[in-house]
Amino acid sequence: MELVIRGARVVDGTGGPSYRADVGVSGGRVAAVRREGGGGRGGGGRPLSGARTLDAAGLVLAPGFVDMHAHSDLALLRDPAHEAKVAQGVTLEVLGQDGLSYAPVDDRTLDEVRAAIAGWNGDLADTGPDWRTVGDYLDRLDRGFGGQGIAVNAAYLVPHGTVRAYAMGWADRPPTGAELDRMRRLVAQGLREGAVGMSSGLTYPPGMYADRGELAALCRVVAGYGGYHCPHHRSYGAGALGAYAEMLDLARETGCALHLAHATLNFGVNEGRAPELLALLDGALADGVDVTLDSYPYTPGCTTLAALLPGWAHEGGPEALLARLRDDEVAGRIGHALEVTGSDGCHGVPVDWGTVEVSGVSDPALGRYVGSRPAGWAEARRLLLADRLGTAVLQHVGHEGNVRAIMRHRVHTGGSDGILHGAKPHPRAYGTFPHYLGRYVRELGVLSLEEAVAHLTSRPAARLRLADRGLVREGYRADLVLFDPETVAAGATFAAPRTLPVGIPHVLVNGRFAVRDGRRTDVLAGRSVRRTA
Repeated sequence: MELVIRGARVVDGTGGPSYRADVGVSGGRVAAVRREGGGGRGGGGRPLSGARTLDAAGLVLAPGFVDMHAHSDLALLRDPAHEAKVAQGVTLEVLGQDGLSYAPVDDRTLDEVRAAIAGWNGDLADTGPDWRTVGDYLDRLDRGFGGQGIAVNAAYLVPHGTVRAYAMGWADRPPTGAELDRMRRLVAQGLREGAVGMSSGLTYPPGMYADRGELAALCRVVAGYGGYHCPHHRSYGAGALGAYAEMLDLARETGCALHLAHATLNFGVNEGRAPELLALLDGALADGVDVTLDSYPYTPGCTTLAALLPGWAHEGGPEALLARLRDDEVAGRIGHALEVTGSDGCHGVPVDWGTVEVSGVSDPALGRYVGSRPAGWAEARRLLLADRLGTAVLQHVGHEGNVRAIMRHRVHTGGSDGILHGAKPHPRAYGTFPHYLGRYVRELGVLSLEEAVAHLTSRPAARLRLADRGLVREGYRADLVLFDPETVAAGATFAAPRTLPVGIPHVLVNGRFAVRDGRRTDVLAGRSVRRTA
């Protein structure tokens, strides 16, 4: 064996009780699991032997964590260390979220998407974009830095909004028959090239312009390839329960597996309403709907400032929006929608500017705004124009009771929704997984350790239909994390959001140490993880 991990408390991802064991790693896989007292392949009752050993006394050994909702689409190509995720024990991220990412594209669409989500990911010029198809992008991930790979493994969802922009631009109308056929072909091609499903962003243009018929047509394509639909819902505010019901009904209609993205209920209208959401979920499960969800263990959300604006203001794409913002009369209408009637971009709830905190800007000259809260629409408008829509914000609109209730559900998984761009990002980007283990397991007891690990490992692997990840089991990929259950905690806070976690000394990606003795190595063992037939 290349490596033997001795004396670990194994929490294997099944949700069953932990046990003491030695674990052998070879060829990037778990070669043997020898429980204390005997059993397991690889040498009968004899101790495991290997070229290297690691004393894991006092540590938990678990499968690497799967971030079911990540925004590392460019970060994985820009930052070889990628400590924001590696240090948390994340070994696999799912990209292409919220209906907007960088493949499939043509030159026009790439430029438009680049501008639309600069607040999520920054500029993409420094990544040297040389891809156009989903397959090209996944190949680029495999090459990573100097042909050496990337920090963690990555799966990809075909982004519906990008596909729509490619097929018909940023028009607020139903597609023609020919345009819908083109979207079907683009989604099918992305799935054939390895995407695990399709995401949609139904409060983000242009995906928000799609009606149910369009989504149903594309979900049938996804279902035919064994993928899943991952929607950012039409509302997490005034219309949240209806938005969840819409997606559950769509799954019933099309037979497409469903994963509810960052499943939460926000704003004052939804305080204490998690049981209603979970009742909808349980009803769908009883009907045979294949549905899962993810959430992050924090109350504030994070998005772009431009995303709060009404959908009609975005029609035609980012340049059209900027032109509307320069027009005083149109900007006045936008402000009325935001502050009086409730914009669809802000989930049907009038904006309370006191809950909106600037977390990042694209133009460094505007750095003074980071950490501030716009005094009103006039100031927000000036910032959007000056930063060319590249401003990211936190929205302090969540409810702790809803967060705790949703994370207990039997089909729950973990997702950071971590935006890594900006001077003051949401701490979930650096802290989601240790925060689950430290705060919600050890301190609050909302989940047992075994339950939490299953939520973060085997459940997401099952949703991704990965037959050899998500468990500490012989023959499985050696994506592993070792942590101290007594000290593991998120270091990231809202005041210091880029602080690394504590209590996670070792992380292995495909059998190689990405973190050893609490320090990031130079290993780049991550690769694209592609849907298989």
